[in-house]
Amino acid sequence: METLSQTRSHGGTQWVCSHASEATGTTMTFAVFVPDHEPDERLPVLTYLSGLTCTHANVMEKGEYRAACAEHGIILVAPDTSPRGDDVPDAEDEYDFGKGAGFYVNATEEPWAQHYQMRSYIEDELPSLIAANFPIDIARQGITGHSMGGHGALTIALRNPDRFRSVSAFAPIVAPSQVPWGEKALGRYLGEDKAAWREYDAVTLIEDGERVHEILVDQGLADNFLEEQLQTHRLKDVCSSAGISAEIRMQEGYDHSYFFISTFMADHIAWHAERLKA
Repeated sequence: METLSQTRSHGGTQWVCSHASEATGTTMTFAVFVPDHEPDERLPVLTYLSGLTCTHANVMEKGEYRAACAEHGIILVAPDTSPRGDDVPDAEDEYDFGKGAGFYVNATEEPWAQHYQMRSYIEDELPSLIAANFPIDIARQGITGHSMGGHGALTIALRNPDRFRSVSAFAPIVAPSQVPWGEKALGRYLGEDKAAWREYDAVTLIEDGERVHEILVDQGLADNFLEEQLQTHRLKDVCSSAGISAEIRMQEGYDHSYFFISTFMADHIAWHAERLKA
């Protein structure tokens, strides 16, 4: 692991690091904020997954999470959204596919399968790397994310309920197998057999019996992707049917941007802190 930068902020340290990833076969960059703590103290960790076109830098620069993380003693990890590099295949004229749009899946179709292994990277490789290099308590993990990253957070938590004590999302793609963004990405990364898509769709995972105790979602009512791509009502309905406690807050006047995310970020961190410290 290489440290690219180390900066004091809000009573903690903002790190940006890179490493050679075995999962993706590329160099991956990630951000970690570590609040000040006692020398032998291990802190809860919250992973934030970013959305389409983003890198680790978007939430680091615009997410306004550091003051809340310092207040609650929470480490925040912000990985990239996809593999990067000149040798990584891309769809340069498509913002919703390829680099910046890994959808947190393990691709099975060529030419994507060699590098687009973001599920393995986020679920297995990165947590192990963070645990080896930062003072986290691996038994107290939460996960959150925005849009495509909200999809990633929900599906990863549903597949790993024993590992993640808390899950939330900002404007998540809740049913990617049923909306244009997801149909495009899952079809090209995973192939046309839609049975293979179900483990990457929060709604179908819940329909198939996967459970978490509770979910927090914030969704802006002025989000221009709400009706076609996000379809928050599907998550609300399936959680109600499954008996999952889902606090889904529809926020009047807010859009899909980081103005929205930064407004409610401190709420989410406090919500995770309450559950990670219980």
